[in-house]
Amino acid sequence: MIRMTQLKISAAEIMEETLPEDIKVGRVNKQEESVVRIRAAILLGIPDDELHELEIEKKSIDARNKDDIYFVYNIKFHTIRENKLVNALDRKKPSEKGTVKAFVIPDRSKKEENSVMKNVALQIALGRRPKTRPVIVGMGPAGLFAALGIAQAGFCPIIIERGADVYTRESIVNNFWNGGKLNQETNVQFGEGGAGTFSDGKLFTGVKDKDGKIRYILETFANYGAPSQILYDAKPHVGTDRLRDVVVALRERIMALGGDIYFNTRFERPVVNNKNELIGIIVSQEGKQFQIDCEKLVLATGHSARDTFKNLKNAGMLLQPKSFAVGVRVQHSQRMINRNQYGSFHKDLPPADYKLTYKTGSGRGVYTFCMCPGGYVVNSSSSDGMLCVNGMSYYDRGSANANSAVVVTVNPSDFGSDDVLAGARFQKTLEKFAYESAGGKIPLQLFGDFINGDISTGFGLLRPITKGEYDFANLRRVLPHYISDSIIEGMTYFDTKIKGFADEEIILMGVETRTSSPIRMLRNQDFQSNIKGLYPCGEGAGYAGGIVSAALDGIRVADKIVETTELE
Repeated sequence: MIRMTQLKISAAEIMEETLPEDIKVGRVNKQEESVVRIRAAILLGIPDDELHELEIEKKSIDARNKDDIYFVYNIKFHTIRENKLVNALDRKKPSEKGTVKAFVIPDRSKKEENSVMKNVALQIALGRRPKTRPVIVGMGPAGLFAALGIAQAGFCPIIIERGADVYTRESIVNNFWNGGKLNQETNVQFGEGGAGTFSDGKLFTGVKDKDGKIRYILETFANYGAPSQILYDAKPHVGTDRLRDVVVALRERIMALGGDIYFNTRFERPVVNNKNELIGIIVSQEGKQFQIDCEKLVLATGHSARDTFKNLKNAGMLLQPKSFAVGVRVQHSQRMINRNQYGSFHKDLPPADYKLTYKTGSGRGVYTFCMCPGGYVVNSSSSDGMLCVNGMSYYDRGSANANSAVVVTVNPSDFGSDDVLAGARFQKTLEKFAYESAGGKIPLQLFGDFINGDISTGFGLLRPITKGEYDFANLRRVLPHYISDSIIEGMTYFDTKIKGFADEEIILMGVETRTSSPIRMLRNQDFQSNIKGLYPCGEGAGYAGGIVSAALDGIRVADKIVETTELE
C-alpha cells in the first residue's frame, strides 16, 4: 500500500464536483473522491483505474493565499509495482501544487499482540480476577477510556460519577440556561461525558501519535456514533449534539463488559492503611456516605472538582500548583471570520476557525483558546454565587457567530498565597465578581466600552448568541487590571491578523476561568500518586488539555493497571 501526502487540489476545482452542503460539513463524497483519484493518478503517471482501495486519511484547507485556496489531502491506496512508483516519484521535481511524497506503508497485520495483555486475557478466561474491582472516578473522556480499557481486559470496573446520566444532565442544564436554579452536582462541568459534552467536541491535539493510540481514539469515537469524517479531517470535531450519543454508546459497551456505574454519587476521599496504600474510597449518595473497597483507583475528576482537590490535600495526596489562563470569551460574526480567512471563497467553505497568540510588553502570554466556529457562549457555572463561561458548537456549526476565549496566562505568583489551592481560590474570586456584576447573568460588554471602562448600553450590528441569560456589566471591575490591559493589548494585535477582530462593537463575555486545572496531582512513572494504588488521570489531574489528550491519558493509565494488577 502507498501513502501519498500533501496532494493539493484547488478548492474551486473540488467545489465544481461537490455538492455545497457536503462541503459545509466537511464530508468527502464520491465526486470529490473522484477528483482526488484523478489528480493522484496524473502525478503518478498511471491510469486512475490502477489506484485500488483509495482512502482519504487526512483533509485540510490551505487558505494562505485567499485568491487560490486549496484542499490538501493525504491518501493511501494499493497499486501494482508500488516500490517502482515510489522510487520514480522521489526523482521528480516538487509539484507546482505542493511537494507530493509517497511511501510504502509497512504491513503490520501479523504484528504479535502484547504478551502482557494476552496473559491477562488467559488468566481471566481461567476464572482469575483482581482481589477488588478497579474504580474510576469521573466519566469524562479520561474516565471513559480508562474504564473501557479496564473493562476490555475483563476487570469489571466500577465508575463513580457525581452528576447525572447525559440525557438527564442535558435536561437539567437546559433548565438552568432558561433561568432555572443551578444544580451544583449536575451542570456543564459535572455529569456523564465531562465538561467536553457541552463544547465543540474538538478531537484534535498537538500530541504526536507515536503508537497509534490517537488513531484508536478517533476510530472508537467513529465506531460508537461520531461522524466518519473525524478519521480524516485535519481538525475533527463531533459537536455537542453528536457527542452525547457517543458517550451513551461507550457507557453501554462498558456495562456490557461487566462494568457498573453509580450516577449521582460523589467521591469524598480515599481510605488508606498504615502503609499509605489504597484500600477503599468513601462516596456519598443521596446524603449518605458509604465505603467501596478497592486497591486501584483512577481519579479522573475533571478540572472543576475544587471540593475534591481540597479533600485530596487533606488526605495527604501530593499536589502542586500550576499555571493556567483566564480572560473573556469574544464573539464575532462568523461571516466576518470567514471573509478574513477565505477571501472570495468565504460563502462556500466550512465555517473558518483561527488560533492567535501574542506576548505583551510585560511578558504576559495572550492567546485564543477553544475557538468555536458557528457556536454559542454558554453559562458553565458549577457553584452557587459564581459564574464562568465556555464555548459550544453543534455539529453543523450553524450559528451566525464565532466565539473564542481570549485569555491571559497566570501563574502561582499571581495567586496571593503559597498554598497549593490558591489557584482554585483565584478562580473562585473572579467567578464571584462575575456573578455579582450582572446579577447572576452572563456579564457582557462591548470591546470599545471595555477599553474605556464603561458599561455598555446597547449593541451595534452584532448581537450575542448564548446559552444562558446575559446583561450589561463592566468586566474591567471583574478582572485584575493586568488581565484587562493584556486582553486589550492582545486583541489590538490580533486585529492586525484578522481585520475587525478588535472593532469597538465586538462582544466580550466573562469570565473564562476553566481553561485547565489549577493544580497537578503528582504521580510517578507508573502513574501512581504517593498513595499507592491511586492513579491521577486526565485534565483535572493536570496531565491533559482536551478530549483527545484526556482520553489518551486514560488509556495509558488503564494499560498500566491491567499490566500490574495481581489476579487471584
